[in-house]
Amino acid sequence: MRISVSSRHRLFAPGLFHAGFFAVAVMWTVSPLVAGQFDWQGPLEVASGEAHVGPWRMNASDFRYVDDPSVMLDEEGVATVVWADQARQDVFLQRYDAAGETLLDVPVNVSRSGDTFSWLPRVITAADAPDTVYVLWQEIIFSGGSHGGEILFARSEDGGRTFSEPQNLSNTCHGAGKGRLTLQRWDNGSLDLAEGPDGTVWAVWSEYEGRLGVSRSRDRGRSFANPDYVAGVQGEPPARGPSVAVGGDGRVHLAWTVGEDMAADIRYAVSDTEGRSFSTPREVHASDGHSDAPTLAVDDQGRIHLAYAESPDGLWQPARIRYTRTGQGGEFGPPRELGASQRNGHDSLGYPALAVAGDAVYVLWEQFPSLGKRSRGLGLTWSEDGGETFAASLTVPGSGEAGQGFNGSLQGLLMRKLAVNAAGEIAIVNSTFHQGDSSVVRLIRAQNTATAGQ
Repeated sequence: MRISVSSRHRLFAPGLFHAGFFAVAVMWTVSPLVAGQFDWQGPLEVASGEAHVGPWRMNASDFRYVDDPSVMLDEEGVATVVWADQARQDVFLQRYDAAGETLLDVPVNVSRSGDTFSWLPRVITAADAPDTVYVLWQEIIFSGGSHGGEILFARSEDGGRTFSEPQNLSNTCHGAGKGRLTLQRWDNGSLDLAEGPDGTVWAVWSEYEGRLGVSRSRDRGRSFANPDYVAGVQGEPPARGPSVAVGGDGRVHLAWTVGEDMAADIRYAVSDTEGRSFSTPREVHASDGHSDAPTLAVDDQGRIHLAYAESPDGLWQPARIRYTRTGQGGEFGPPRELGASQRNGHDSLGYPALAVAGDAVYVLWEQFPSLGKRSRGLGLTWSEDGGETFAASLTVPGSGEAGQGFNGSLQGLLMRKLAVNAAGEIAIVNSTFHQGDSSVVRLIRAQNTATAGQ
């Protein structure tokens, strides 16, 4: 099935959800639409399971559902999807060709640690070797601190058929992978993964106790350096929700927000020294609202694109999607709102994902029909001119349908659900949870017909 859409037109235990500076001003045309059209494929079921959440009893908890998908899309149109099976307490992977056919006989168990929960993975493939697959995830290992969490990594060199033994990159008792909002509330999945133009693999994460760790591998994931901690130390507020992106010049860009701050702002730092040191963190845009869940991307011209959620009235209040990019001076311009047309049907919009390919910029987000309730469906907007103008937003077909239940990610909504390529292909993943009925992970694909063939 294909659908053409024109641009015109407390069940949860350990992790609970909520929803500057510039030297050179960037002038944008705020436009309600950009010409373009998508040819949507019908949702593809990747995995399904029960929909049961028992009391939190650490790794002995009776959790039976599938959740936490992340996606990567290469230039040949191969989509790589990873997700968590809570009943088996492991991370699984499947790959799909451009026609939607599976490339692996059965989903591959990446984590292979059924005695501990494996949560909220990220996946990328090597730019110059698409059969090289990297997966990063949060493993709920209790290492002696107040919160369980380590950051594990595994790689495949045969297209995901087999994986190396998982490596523990964090080795800490401070609760790695947790993005703390307050002492009582946090999101799991506070981690990210990226590859540089020279093949260096970058892993970043935050800890419940506050530190923001950065580790790199210069040998395609065979080994990683000990992490450097670039924020959340020496009395600084706890880091939360890091995003990492590497430009074509090798510069490494980091964005994150902070916890224990009712009016948190997005922080940004850059490394010009291959990650050996980072610039002093600075606020992207100071406001009285609460800013959260940043997501970064760098385009072919070296411009940095940033999307995040902001609650103008402070933490726990309705959130909006903000977007900004750097201009010729290398500084971020004033942020603007995306998705305003969806506010009539949703109290809050949050947890964005951002992806770029050429001059195309895509921003995806969670839709919250009622404040304080779980999200249902995903919103999307896009730009075809490098972020100058954006199309009117739409709800992604196949997400938020009646009977699906709410969006999953029960352990935290810090996700990476969006991937694109230069051919105008889009891959979106989502999980849904229908209490007592079923949980499902879906892959939704589309072709931007304005970009196809370019």
